[in-house]
Amino acid sequence: MKLKFLSLAFFVLQFTIAQDKPNVLFIAIDDLNDYVSCMNGPLSVPTPNIDRLAKQGTLFENAHCQAPICGPSRASIMTGLYPSTSGNYLQVTDKSIKKASRPASESIFMPDYFEQFGYKTMAVGKIYHGGDAAGTFKEYGGYHNWDGLRPEKRVNYDPARLPHKVGRTMTDWGAYPEHDSIVGDYKIAKWAVDKLSKKHNKPFFLGVGFNKPHVPWHVPQKWYDMFPLENIKTPPYKKDDFDDISLMAQKVAEAPMMPTTEELIKWGQWKEVIQAYSACIAFVDAQVGKVLDALENSEYANNTIIVLWSDHGYHLGEKNRVAKQALWERDTRTVLVIKDVNQIKGKQCDAPVGLIDMYPTLVDMCNLPSLNQLEGNSIKDLVIKPKTKWKNPALCFYGEGNIAIRGKRYRLTQYEDESLELYDMKKDPNEWYNLANNKKYQKIIRKLQMNIPKEWTSLSEHSSYDFNDYFRGKSKKQIKY
Repeated sequence: MKLKFLSLAFFVLQFTIAQDKPNVLFIAIDDLNDYVSCMNGPLSVPTPNIDRLAKQGTLFENAHCQAPICGPSRASIMTGLYPSTSGNYLQVTDKSIKKASRPASESIFMPDYFEQFGYKTMAVGKIYHGGDAAGTFKEYGGYHNWDGLRPEKRVNYDPARLPHKVGRTMTDWGAYPEHDSIVGDYKIAKWAVDKLSKKHNKPFFLGVGFNKPHVPWHVPQKWYDMFPLENIKTPPYKKDDFDDISLMAQKVAEAPMMPTTEELIKWGQWKEVIQAYSACIAFVDAQVGKVLDALENSEYANNTIIVLWSDHGYHLGEKNRVAKQALWERDTRTVLVIKDVNQIKGKQCDAPVGLIDMYPTLVDMCNLPSLNQLEGNSIKDLVIKPKTKWKNPALCFYGEGNIAIRGKRYRLTQYEDESLELYDMKKDPNEWYNLANNKKYQKIIRKLQMNIPKEWTSLSEHSSYDFNDYFRGKSKKQIKY
């Protein structure tokens, strides 16, 4: 009898909590760097819909991923664990995230935690690296991200045809296909819009995972037409940029299958790459707009928290590379906007925060019980008051032993051989002048180093990356993606 009473009491408590909670609209955009027009990146691509959200919510101008590739970044977001705790440093399948280590196996995925407190969880597109292959959302609308993206032949780039290139990539650019409706993100937006038009008797957590501007940079011609080549600008580039950094730093960031800036200049294709990336940003921004419009026109407009984020950044010619997969600012800096319920005035926050902070923040904003596993920090106070004093740096990992620590002004990167890079991001936003050997900055270096984990979980045997010689040498087995 007592057991039945307790079960009934728990059900009543769960129902009461559920009735009292805001909805969550969780919008992910793949490979989107800081070129969006509401940020101060080196280039500015018009993004009226992302800007619209930023003008209503809080834009985190110094937000960073916890790993500069999709799999481990999203694993960190959805478990609330740093790669140094989970062992998921490199690419990992959705079903293998929890196989990495004891902390990973004991973790509760974000949607599962919300479900415990009465939330209806729904998602579509790319939330985890494989969409939702782990089956954590109660309702999933499909991956869609390869829909319409395979022309019979590469349009502009194929490393298999270049004898000096090693490895595989989907990188290519050019106008394709003919109609928007063929592209996966169009279908993802449509599914999300439909869900927002439906009646939901529980508070909901709706994940909407867009793929663009992930490679290949293929969208219909009309999006390319928005960016005439004669108006395209290229980002800052310094040919001898690597002269003051270690060989280890170069090995970690090597992208042997990707085009380099020098090659793009030689081929006369650098502006074409920027045009293609910009076209994809414009396309995905339009899809974001559809979802935001649907929410604004729904009965949930005044009771929904909106979070918009990208899993990491991307180099488009800076540092002689066209890739993510490194620990510099352009790779780790990402877009993060949080709009609280009924918030109508835009704010900007320059405190260093991480995508890992989204999980505890949403738990906090939705008034759910705190969860001990979460290693990030709630940034709810920063959403409300962006000038709140903030002491935490943002940490990003790329392989065991390699870490970037981003403070409000300075950025330190330490590699496994203990070689260092230090940049004054106020004076040197392009990271051209490594200050690590300057005696004047040793106190700053030591202070930032205090944030490096004392213990690192070993690389999971389920987390691997057949990307360059450095990572092939580290991986316990090779996982093909």
